Amino acid sequence: MKKAVALRYNQERDNAPRVVAKGAGVLADKIIEIAKRHGVPVEENTPLADALFRVELNKEIPPELYLAVAEVLAFVYSKRR
Repeated sequence: MKKAVALRYNQERDNAPRVVAKGAGVLADKIIEIAKRHGVPVEENTPLADALFRVELNKEIPPELYLAVAEVLAFVYSKRR
């Protein structure tokens, strides 16, 4: 089943990215649709989505996911230029 996880990271307020939305199936499709509608880049990474799905909403990601999420953030920032 498809999963989607949305992250928020504000360098001034957050120590690490936070999970701000997550869902599976139809809800995952809706999260992706909303992201695209608002010009938010979407990257497909099933293993990372599975790991992030276990993080509670509005909680910072655990340190063991920093590197993988940093790679996604680099992808997102590269798409904005």
